[in-house]
Amino acid sequence: MAYLADDPRSALRSSTAASSGRDGPVAPCEVATFYEREPDLDNGDGSRAWSVRGQNFTLLLDAVDGARTLTRDGQPDEWALLLPDPGLRAAVRWNGGEVDVPGRSLTFIPAGDGEVRLQGAGRAVRLFTAVARDLAERAYNAASYARAHADIPPFAPWPDAPEARVRSYGLDVEPEPGRFGRIFRCSTLMVNVLEPNDGPRDPTKLSPHAHDDFEQCSLALEGEYVHHLRWPWTPDRTTWRSDEHLRVGSPSVTVIPARAVHTSEPVAAGRNQLVDIFCPPRTDFSDMPGWVLNADDYPLRPRD
Repeated sequence: MAYLADDPRSALRSSTAASSGRDGPVAPCEVATFYEREPDLDNGDGSRAWSVRGQNFTLLLDAVDGARTLTRDGQPDEWALLLPDPGLRAAVRWNGGEVDVPGRSLTFIPAGDGEVRLQGAGRAVRLFTAVARDLAERAYNAASYARAHADIPPFAPWPDAPEARVRSYGLDVEPEPGRFGRIFRCSTLMVNVLEPNDGPRDPTKLSPHAHDDFEQCSLALEGEYVHHLRWPWTPDRTTWRSDEHLRVGSPSVTVIPARAVHTSEPVAAGRNQLVDIFCPPRTDFSDMPGWVLNADDYPLRPRD
């Protein structure tokens, strides 16, 4: 597996994470097509959100038209609020202060009691680690993680920022040669808002690769994608799977398991927009100069 020479990821030291050392069966892919079902998780105020989880994270998506207040009391670690649409803004209250957050932004909120007052029309995506067990255990696909997936190490957060406060970042960052997407990280999460595709991707320039010891959460916000997956063969032939080509619309989430070879192909005629989420942050992306746009705000994970 290798990236094309003009793909910024070709500069990574390795196309995969450190080997998990396992040759057992690979977990199946988790797919949540929010556009095909009703919201499933009660926010506690009469509204409901769509939910899905991976081993280390839970994602909640709210469709808002008007005003909505979302509260989170006793949150055990840092979490994120993604507002991908320009028409939805928020006021984030934490530790006695309030921060106004515009649309087209990503905000990291420290542990503790928090409140998000949304106003306008658009989607609000909240990202939590599975340390918030009340959310993880109520997610739509919680049964898929009743037993931890063996490929993924136990979750360990990265160091906290030197000063605990709400931090918000605009998403409208111009692309630069050699930089992959628009990457932000905090102590618990890494979010990569990829450049949108206008129309389908060139099918001769895909990027099949694998991650040996972490999942990839791919959130489709606009358009349609085909997630191509190839499953590794193991000594046990009874666990082998045929290739999969999962076509999804938006909004949807596809949780790609560790060790599965994958690449995502935008196929809609119009705008296609994908956001990749990792929990905890990726070391290889963090090591690339200039890739993490808020790198100065958070320390790196200590090396082993």
